[in-house]
Amino acid sequence: MAEDETEQAPKLPPDARLESLDERLDQAQQREANRAAKAQPDRTRQFGQRMAGQMIGAPAGGFLFGWGLDTLFGTKPLFMIILMFVGFGVGIRNVYYWSKTTPAGDDGQAKKR
Repeated sequence: MAEDETEQAPKLPPDARLESLDERLDQAQQREANRAAKAQPDRTRQFGQRMAGQMIGAPAGGFLFGWGLDTLFGTKPLFMIILMFVGFGVGIRNVYYWSKTTPAGDDGQAKKR
């Protein structure tokens, strides 16, 4: 770029297209901020889904792992039944420990019971 006597780059006139783009970007960012502010997750629902996932997933995992061991050792339903009940126990234990703290409230802090 050419420099003048003061060794500074010459000032260019503002481009209307760039100003328009800046305005549209500001508006889009404002709309996104408003949308994001409204879309806060429901902590209670997340907590319930986590509990349901444990009560379904832990026994199902035990069942599948037991089925694999039964297939490997040829002891059909022994490990499958035992590990399914172990899975129920693990699920209940996890739900018990997680239920000691309630989901975060409006202040974002988990509450101890």
